[in-house]
Amino acid sequence: MDLKTVAALFLTSILSISITGQTKPRARDLGVPFDGRAGAFNAITDVKGVEVGYATLVSGSGKSAVRTGITAILPQGRNYVGRLFAAWHTLNGNGEMTGTTWIEESGAFGGPVMITNTHSVGIVRDAVIEWGARRPSKGGYSGDFSLPVVAETWDGFLNDINGFHIKKEHVFAALDTAKSGAIAEGNVGGGTGMVAHQFKAGTGTASRILTKENGGYTIGVLVQANYGARRLLKIAGVPVGKEITDLLPAEGKADTDSGSIIVIVATDAPLLSHQLKRVVTRVSLGIGLMGGLGGNSSGDIFLAFSIANAAEASKDTGITNIAALPNEKINPLFEATVQATEEAIVNALIAAETMTGYNGNKVYALPHDRLKTTLKKYNRLVETPVK
Repeated sequence: MDLKTVAALFLTSILSISITGQTKPRARDLGVPFDGRAGAFNAITDVKGVEVGYATLVSGSGKSAVRTGITAILPQGRNYVGRLFAAWHTLNGNGEMTGTTWIEESGAFGGPVMITNTHSVGIVRDAVIEWGARRPSKGGYSGDFSLPVVAETWDGFLNDINGFHIKKEHVFAALDTAKSGAIAEGNVGGGTGMVAHQFKAGTGTASRILTKENGGYTIGVLVQANYGARRLLKIAGVPVGKEITDLLPAEGKADTDSGSIIVIVATDAPLLSHQLKRVVTRVSLGIGLMGGLGGNSSGDIFLAFSIANAAEASKDTGITNIAALPNEKINPLFEATVQATEEAIVNALIAAETMTGYNGNKVYALPHDRLKTTLKKYNRLVETPVK
């Protein structure tokens, strides 16, 4: 590897570290109203042990514009052992999430979840396997090690997607810089070059804490939003897309429900795989509140996992003793998933900044002042924002 490449990778790693804890206005800061109580960080990292890391690649211009990256979600941190119960769902399947066949078969998975651009799934998948192979052995082969979860959305409007700029070192950087606590949103990680409802979007996150009467469980959501038509965009029930009809991308980014969205749901509620399947399907309702339809060319793919029962899910001998929430108690988790999904998408739109990328294509950020004016027009603006 030449010195130029080494320097570029080093700068990417530094950017990944510095950007992870960066703070920007979020939807609640602007007075967007939401139902439900958010966790301390209002992020997927409110679920104990979950860590998130990014590698963000931004360089060049014109046909050499690089606007892409990788998001790494570590359900049990970098020192994970064993498996977690999990389930996946697709609203529309014009997309990819590797590892889902084994999740469907076994009801569980082990290891990180990665999100990147469409043409980098292969190298990210291979790099995750190599990263895992370097870890100390933790026991027998389960199928999880060689079948990592890697999802994608298409960033070719802003990124030189056929330049294949993501390398395995970038994957390692995203994994090795993952952390808990507050995480950055918008133009970061896999969300760097993404567009939603014809506004700049990308990575967003949110969480909900259930009441003590409902178990006090946490639901955390992270999205990579790259879907939707402007005319359909709604925020807090307000038809924002019909009120802000300018600031459109250059010709070639049609006002149709195309693109994709990846949604990862984490919880500490003791749910089995069939219950997580029920939870993860409710992600679609949160997207629907925003105006997403799961259009024909959209890849809308979701994964849910529970950190509860980790030891039992990993047993390969004896009889397991699994705690499970009764189905009659699951409705609050459905509601929390819908709420957190909606807010995570709005947070992605609020945090994203205007970007010019591949071939000079430009995508504008959702203007905060006009959003507030629109919410006020419909009597939906919270004058004293609630954190």
